[in-house]
Amino acid sequence: MTLPRRRFLLSLAAASAATPGLARLAEAADYPTRPVRIFEGFGGGGTPDLISRVFAQWLSQRLGQPFVVENRTGAAGNIATEAVLSAAPDGYTLLTCLTANAINASLYKNLKFDFLRDTAPVAGLIRLPMVVLVNPAFPAQTFPEVIAYAKAHPGAINMASPGVGTPMHVAAELIKLSAGVDMTHVPYRGPAGAFTDLIAGRVQCFIITITAAIGFIRSGKLRALAVTGATRSGVLPDVPAVAEFLPGFEATAWDGTCAPKGTPADIIDKLNAAIGAGLADPQIKAKIKDLGGEPMPMTAAQFGAFLSDETNKWAKVVKSSGTKPE
Repeated sequence: MTLPRRRFLLSLAAASAATPGLARLAEAADYPTRPVRIFEGFGGGGTPDLISRVFAQWLSQRLGQPFVVENRTGAAGNIATEAVLSAAPDGYTLLTCLTANAINASLYKNLKFDFLRDTAPVAGLIRLPMVVLVNPAFPAQTFPEVIAYAKAHPGAINMASPGVGTPMHVAAELIKLSAGVDMTHVPYRGPAGAFTDLIAGRVQCFIITITAAIGFIRSGKLRALAVTGATRSGVLPDVPAVAEFLPGFEATAWDGTCAPKGTPADIIDKLNAAIGAGLADPQIKAKIKDLGGEPMPMTAAQFGAFLSDETNKWAKVVKSSGTKPE
């Protein structure tokens, strides 16, 4: 009877060892079993809020539980980020992460979290190309002429941005570093004042998303010199990319989905698959296009590598430019 008993005990031990793994599989298979919160850090009306709500509705329909967007504004998105990264890693608290997170990681010195260390990347959502604008009366008619003018008149070009540390600001700083020119940064509290002063000629240059700029470009009030994505934009096919003059240049605004580190991989994979299906859905693709963006489908691993690359890239720009938070 000894041998059968020994086999029984070994079988029992093996079953016990497998139980946590089986429990995790069951948890992922059943997920979600209650409402899921998606925190967004910049408030109603902006692209992060709008795209969060598009995918909250999609995930609710796809996965059978409510996905609810919560706006936790303030501190350039850091309040929402801290709330999510300190939450239980169970898949029920998600973050709409964005370019600001990659910039803030080096811009702010006393954060209570480490964005890359404490984040479980889930999926990319949307990429938003930006455009370099000038007043039509400005003597430089092309992007290379702007660079030549800046080299001939150091500090004379006033480069507006919607705020210190925004993607538009660091994109301008990257142009300055890449081209070796000096332009004076003029920060505003949002894009409205920058547009007003650019049209009036009080500042000479401004970088903003194509969506925000397209009406001014089509009306002739402002001139588009270059887009900041790696290639030309389908919305402005005749406008060259900065990379055509500064090889390797790329600066885009983007949104994605993250969870707290330690969230089960099976839950992340389930969310990634659902979001990927949404990015391929014609209706959602149309909504993304209406926002002026492009779908950004990625595996969780690819999105993690993207976050690392973005965070490291902007850390170099923040350090080299001496940018400090307001």
